[in-house]
Amino acid sequence: MAGKNDAFIKRLLSTFKVEADEHIKNITAGLIELEKEMEPQVKAGIIETVFREAHSLKGAARAVNRSDMETICQSLESVFSGLKRREIDLAPSLFDTLHRSVDMLNAITLSPPEAAVADPGQISRITEKLAKAALGETGEKQAIPNDQPVPRDYPLTSETETLPPGPEPPVRETDETARTQKKAMSTVRISMEKLDSLLRQSEEMLTLKLMADRHLEDQLDLAHLFGLWDKQWAKIYPIICEFRRLQEKSDKQSGKRTQDDIRFARLLEFGELTHDNMKILESRLAELRKRSDHDRYATGLMVDNLLGDVKQILMLPFSTLFESFPKLLRDLSRDQGKDVELSISGGEIEIDRRILEEMRTVFIHLLRNTIDHGIEKPEVRKKNGKPPRGMIQIIVSRSEGNRVEILLSDDGGGIDLGGLKEASLERGIVSPEEARKLTEQDVLSLVFQSGVSTSPIITDISGRGLGLTIVREKIEKLGGRVSVETDRHKGTTIRMNLPLTVSTFRGVLVTAAERPFIIPTTDVERTVRIKREEIRTVENRETLSLEGSTIPLVKLSAVLELSERKDESPVVTILILESQGKRIGFCVDEIRTEQEILIKGMSRPLSRVRNIAAATILGSGKVVPVLNVSDLVKSATTSAIRAAKPAAPQAGGEAAKQTILVVEDSITSRMLLKNILETSGYLVKTAVDGIDAISQLKTEKFNAVVSDVDMPRMNGFNLTEKIRGDKKLAELPVVLVTALGSREDRERGIDVGANAYIVKSSFDQSNLIETLRRLI
Repeated sequence: MAGKNDAFIKRLLSTFKVEADEHIKNITAGLIELEKEMEPQVKAGIIETVFREAHSLKGAARAVNRSDMETICQSLESVFSGLKRREIDLAPSLFDTLHRSVDMLNAITLSPPEAAVADPGQISRITEKLAKAALGETGEKQAIPNDQPVPRDYPLTSETETLPPGPEPPVRETDETARTQKKAMSTVRISMEKLDSLLRQSEEMLTLKLMADRHLEDQLDLAHLFGLWDKQWAKIYPIICEFRRLQEKSDKQSGKRTQDDIRFARLLEFGELTHDNMKILESRLAELRKRSDHDRYATGLMVDNLLGDVKQILMLPFSTLFESFPKLLRDLSRDQGKDVELSISGGEIEIDRRILEEMRTVFIHLLRNTIDHGIEKPEVRKKNGKPPRGMIQIIVSRSEGNRVEILLSDDGGGIDLGGLKEASLERGIVSPEEARKLTEQDVLSLVFQSGVSTSPIITDISGRGLGLTIVREKIEKLGGRVSVETDRHKGTTIRMNLPLTVSTFRGVLVTAAERPFIIPTTDVERTVRIKREEIRTVENRETLSLEGSTIPLVKLSAVLELSERKDESPVVTILILESQGKRIGFCVDEIRTEQEILIKGMSRPLSRVRNIAAATILGSGKVVPVLNVSDLVKSATTSAIRAAKPAAPQAGGEAAKQTILVVEDSITSRMLLKNILETSGYLVKTAVDGIDAISQLKTEKFNAVVSDVDMPRMNGFNLTEKIRGDKKLAELPVVLVTALGSREDRERGIDVGANAYIVKSSFDQSNLIETLRRLI
């Protein structure tokens, strides 16, 4: 019996959490709206709505014995009761108190019942503030202008004390109310875990569709073979007929048949019988192919409809993501002493819930950057001839195909390109020579580089130079693209393009080194077939001239480090891929087809493999890797640099000792690594951070770099990126030895081009030595 009660209480609390979350969201949205300028009658309606939400939340909290929430809601009711009676003025200090109260309610909701989120003293302090607010900030009632109407259901009272709220006024049921109630009765709550499981099983049915396609292709191949047999039979059959005619003539003349004649006659009969049977098989195969084609179409239609319906269930409007942003923006802007208004359009457009979950972090980073770097303070805006209140706009619209475009723009100061270039120079992201050659668009693209920030100080909001790096990585991981446009003193626009769903998409099946690979169709700009003599060599790199632009060429097999036979074909098949503003042509053996595929995520230890995004299963049952185009472009750039690098002259005599550069800011770790490597026979030089390492790499020759990650001025990730971007250093092995052991840090190390990543917590000197011997 106790077990049943426990299960019931658990379900009750789960239901309460969902209900409380809805009430808190509605209260927060109402408070945000009340802070805007609007007509008194509209404001009175919002106050009434928030009052009812607080009252309903109080009743729900009482049902599950959450007395802490009930107490706060009671105080909120008192405040909104006073607002309804026009006894309280809406002042900024009151909004701060109300928002803090709602934040406490939210924190209590998210915690288990047995957890003490806030001590009784905190609750007492917040309820005391609300009680004072209910009486007015001075503890007295505020005067009410005569020209403001008072809601007739709540007449003005003469008592000075706060009255407990009376019973809710009766609500007249309208057609709209009836429709709302009918809609509520036709809906049911289902846990997202069950829906996710249903989606995964539905997606697996895509394999059946692909298998049906493959079976039909096999039957077409058989039909082709029958066609070839028919052509051969058509050539042989007249000869058989002639032999039969001659045989019959010979029998009539001789009047008898020899044993050879009998065998030959039987052979002719067997040939004709075989032909008849083959024609029957061909006819039945044609019927089977027709039925298979019908079954394939019906199966495909049912799978597509089922998958589409299940996806629709898991599609959520962008508004579910945006509903918390006004509150976030309000808190950030008030902390910064800025006044900001958020405008959102296109929130009704639906997208895969899994994409929305990933994009939440993206938008938080972008809004933080916009508040801190973009929007100016009111006095600065007035001085520049702008309204004191800044404007941030989020516009969502459908794009080509099954994609969506999101624009996040502001009317702030824009990006300081000069400051951005300076910050990149200080961090060693670009050299002075490279900086002089950068175009305006090149400089703007530096905002996505890790460690680049124009903020003069590091705060809890920004300044670390990670925000836009994380934004780009997350968006590209989702199969999207991101770009930045800016106009100094006028504002900045972040343009994002995303797929509507992440589970299935169309991919191009190609082969390289006789192995199949899938490349997402959205990343393929175009495909071309050219004669081999059209390929030109520029600075020791193969290039293709296409519509007036020069595109570097690489072999996909070379980028993936696959061995292959020398290709002497006069025609070359090329896929033009685009990522991060770079266009590169990848030469492949052949392009087989373009088809819908189902992504299969890879588990550890294969969760992050360079150049590989995921895997899929073809209709034949074969597992094929899905390539990561962003990684491919990075790897292709490195391959091109290596190809352009002239071969070093071979030194005669005994090989000199190999020299290792150890980059470590901790003197203890630096000495330990130096001792381990010198004991193993290496010459060792040391650097205290990435900037020091770059200086030494430019003046001396090293066989490998062993670097820490977390260092001042330039960390190990940025150092590795810098090495990979230098023509002379692109082939230099880099081993990162660090205390950062999270999956994200390991993936970051792979992304920037490290050859090995060793975590100090599991450090073994033999592992380091073996790694270096393998790399050098």
